[in-house]
Amino acid sequence: RPPPGLPPRHMDSVVQIVEALESSGPGFAVPELARALGGCSTPGCRAVLGEPPEVPPAPPALARQQWLLFTQLLRHDAAAPEGGAVLAPDGSTVTLGPLFAGIEVGLKRATGRPTPAIEPPVDALYAVTVAEALGTSFLLARGGDGHRATLGPAGCWDDVGDPQNYTLLGPPSLIPDAIAIGAMDGVLLGAQLAQEPTPLADLLRGYYGTGNGTEKGRPPSSYRRRDFGVLTGPGKLEEEVVAMLRVLRELPPTRELLEDVGPEEMVAIARQAARDFTEVYVECPAIVPRCMWGARPYRGTPKPLTLPLGSVYIHHTFSPSDPCRTFAACARAMRAMQRFHQDTRGWDDIGYSFVVGSDGYLYQGRGWHWVGAHTKGYNSKGYGVSYVGDFSATLPDPDAIALVRDELLPCAVRTGRLHHNYTLRGHRQMGHTDCPGNSLFHEIETWHGFK
Repeated sequence: RPPPGLPPRHMDSVVQIVEALESSGPGFAVPELARALGGCSTPGCRAVLGEPPEVPPAPPALARQQWLLFTQLLRHDAAAPEGGAVLAPDGSTVTLGPLFAGIEVGLKRATGRPTPAIEPPVDALYAVTVAEALGTSFLLARGGDGHRATLGPAGCWDDVGDPQNYTLLGPPSLIPDAIAIGAMDGVLLGAQLAQEPTPLADLLRGYYGTGNGTEKGRPPSSYRRRDFGVLTGPGKLEEEVVAMLRVLRELPPTRELLEDVGPEEMVAIARQAARDFTEVYVECPAIVPRCMWGARPYRGTPKPLTLPLGSVYIHHTFSPSDPCRTFAACARAMRAMQRFHQDTRGWDDIGYSFVVGSDGYLYQGRGWHWVGAHTKGYNSKGYGVSYVGDFSATLPDPDAIALVRDELLPCAVRTGRLHHNYTLRGHRQMGHTDCPGNSLFHEIETWHGFK
């Protein structure tokens, strides 16, 4: 638990700290400071970026509480990997260690400063962000009973307006969601900096959309899954995890961990790690958990679905009639719908399985496992997926259409929640209603599975 009076653990606070540090004079290296404070404390990261510098005294440019927060966010604690996380304006949670490590590699490339040469060679940008953590997580899980988590879980903040405490929603792997997101952002921003050096405060503000009250629409960070997938390519991640495992086999602190792992097994571990990471964090869409949008508790006892299901029913909310394009607006819409469904309709909970924002995110309603109240007579047979807005005369944004058609539905099939030969229907086909609106209905007539 943070000491009282610290600034919120929000990306806005981090940008203000970085800006103050950068204004303290030319040549002040924020990523090196992050490394000194513990942001790159694993054996592989230290081998690639070098031993961390000494922790300097508190910089005069920072208020005492800002320095305390920055120190706390970068102190590595393997037992509490959620400790270095902050909330971004798009509603995602980002761990700062891998973010600043990726930024440091990008800055070194931009200015022609080399990273230490290590054998076998690795791509430093992936090594310090994602490859070491990913390889180690899957290495430790091999030969186990199958119950050790390798990726995830997500987590929730105590208060999204003043985030101070972040709690994981299950047993942690070495790569909870916040570390995965920090790693992807570290790769993307490191690659961007290598091409075009920019003051870090400007870089972070532009990418996360901080300081705009989160009401100006989608920031670039909400496209991270797409952009990481484009940059990284299918074989790149596997290649970098293999390279990092080979490095770890040579380093004294990790040598023992890999002494009985042959070259073929190393490749198999890396392939599985890259495949699972890509499925979870690139191909499947991000789903905002209930506790992040401020859901009330379910009333009564939820009924479990029997998976896989055979159907999907597409809806629009009609009211709210405007699409939501920010985390704050979509979370408000979710709370309003849940109030209406519980208090006016008398249902146990918000009726939909998932709700689609125009901010790049899906919002968990009843979720994957519980019977909803979306399509009377068919609630136990399929998922109800509703777009926020009235789509009688206009279509959702192309990104919001693709989020369901190209990401959610194939992901549901791959993960065993939906039959591969599922049927897709509009709400109007199942009852007396205009839902999901004429425009959206004509759109879904072109989708795979439509009957």
